[in-house]
Amino acid sequence: MHNEEKVLVNVTPNETRVAWVENGVLQEVWVERASKRGLVGNIYMGKVDRVLPGMQAAFINIGLEKSAFLHVSDVCHKSIGCSADVECDDIAKLLHQGQKIMVQVVKDPLGSKGARITMQVTIPSRMLVYMPVEKALGVSQKIDSSEERDRLRDMIKSIPEHKDSEGGFIVRTVAEGVDFHEMRADMIYLQRLWKNIQERSRSVTKPAVIYDDLPLYLRIMRDIPIDRIEKIRVDSTETLKKMQVFLEKYVTELTDRLGLYQGERPIFDLYNIEDEIQAALHKRVNLKSGGYLIIDQTEALTTIDVNTGAFVGHKNLEETIYRTNLEAAQAIARQLRLRNLGGIIILDFIDMDVKDHQRNVLATLEKELSKDRVKTSISSISNLGLVEMTRKRTRESLERTLCEPCPVCSGRGTVKTAETVAFEIFREITRMARSFEADNYRVIAAEVVVSRIMDEESSNVAELESFLNKSIRFQAESTYAPEQFDVVMM
Repeated sequence: MHNEEKVLVNVTPNETRVAWVENGVLQEVWVERASKRGLVGNIYMGKVDRVLPGMQAAFINIGLEKSAFLHVSDVCHKSIGCSADVECDDIAKLLHQGQKIMVQVVKDPLGSKGARITMQVTIPSRMLVYMPVEKALGVSQKIDSSEERDRLRDMIKSIPEHKDSEGGFIVRTVAEGVDFHEMRADMIYLQRLWKNIQERSRSVTKPAVIYDDLPLYLRIMRDIPIDRIEKIRVDSTETLKKMQVFLEKYVTELTDRLGLYQGERPIFDLYNIEDEIQAALHKRVNLKSGGYLIIDQTEALTTIDVNTGAFVGHKNLEETIYRTNLEAAQAIARQLRLRNLGGIIILDFIDMDVKDHQRNVLATLEKELSKDRVKTSISSISNLGLVEMTRKRTRESLERTLCEPCPVCSGRGTVKTAETVAFEIFREITRMARSFEADNYRVIAAEVVVSRIMDEESSNVAELESFLNKSIRFQAESTYAPEQFDVVMM
């Protein structure tokens, strides 16, 4: 069956959102806000803040709130005057405090961590990736034909600008089938861009950005596989014009597929995209069979638990479990892309006793993950029914982009019961009575807590008043969070 794939671009003054839809189902979504654009791909002139020999790393000031992290494996020997042939894994011999270096962001700041950076700068265009500090030539392994890979490699070598270039190139997957003139134009563009970056680097006097990657709506045009996209629709006339200029210059194949969306409904109401985004912020994902997933994202890792739920099957328990796990494997792959989950991910499939079932579920998961443009790696199913996997993380997840920790529970996901808070109040009053003199006490707390105290805990209040020989009054405050309370001495 033919897959119908579309890209929908929603633009407002403060935010750009891009949705990738396949056969009417949302597969991926990107969000970029004007006040907080992603940093991946940006190039900075930075200054070494601290060198940490114990970690073989350094913290680099690139002009952001938090210093960026540079590991010794990402230090470019050539750019700091070392011979590229000399192997050195001692960060203290390569960098020193106060040293100025050019770096590129490879991972956005995530949570409490600063950006991850490299000195091995790369600059992507439509068909090529330029490596200014590394003389090499590579061709994407995703181009299946060995003959085509050889053709592209020979083509690059025949371009005059390549012979004079100090850097190297990687041919991207989208270059399959292009001709000499297109490839040469791309190469010349990258070399001119690098020259401008070098000139900018010499003019800055303090840590600062010297190259911004393209905005989201143009990055998508640069990176999407041409052959898969049938339509690109954008709801902003001004943005449409910028995209048209970009496509006419770099990606002419997509020009006739780009158009303005003029429907009465908001563009993200098509295919229920807004509802899908809201659903992607919830822990529970319902499966068509009646089973469901529970997705828990933490700082350290993400866990995905598979449950049969209301699905009882038609044959036996083992068959029910197998069918649920197969459906879950497909849903998990989609949720990873949709939520942009990265790092370590633990998949808790329902235990399967039949080895063929285990192999089929794992094969289904691998097949679905092969559609992911982000690099993934998975293990086999363990005796506990767990699959360990990693997915490369370069930017914040959808949840971290759109949400913040709950101010009531501080991100725990739970709050103390009214009974627990009531007992904390009793202990606080007792503690204060032992340390201070007071005629009586007034407690200000959330309505649900005061209701609990005045009802179920009324006998405990009477006993405490008798024990302290003090009067205790309670005041409900609608603005107080469930765990919040104050004890005032009167």
